[in-house]
Amino acid sequence: MKGSANNIPIVKNKVGNQHRFELGLDGGTAYVEYILNQQGTIYLTHTEVPVALEGKGIGSTLVNKVLDHIREEGLKMAPLCPFIAVFLKRHPEKAEGLLARGFHIGS
Repeated sequence: MKGSANNIPIVKNKVGNQHRFELGLDGGTAYVEYILNQQGTIYLTHTEVPVALEGKGIGSTLVNKVLDHIREEGLKMAPLCPFIAVFLKRHPEKAEGLLARGFHIGS
């Protein structure tokens, strides 16, 4: 599953007042909710992976795609979501140059 998810692009979407990056797969849609402020900081607030897709690397694939997007757009991020914070703690090199002022990856 993870290999096929790497080839699927993320989609920016708005659901009600929620802005999110989505990865549509057989079995459901995984997503990261975010808030983007006018200063170019993107607050990553929540990650959701459907139960049918858990344990297959979908969350990590999604986070990597979101980080690539943030880097390409020249944004800075505030990783408020616990899943993303743990991911970055395990892979601190992925956060290089992306963290908003005042944010760091703890040890």
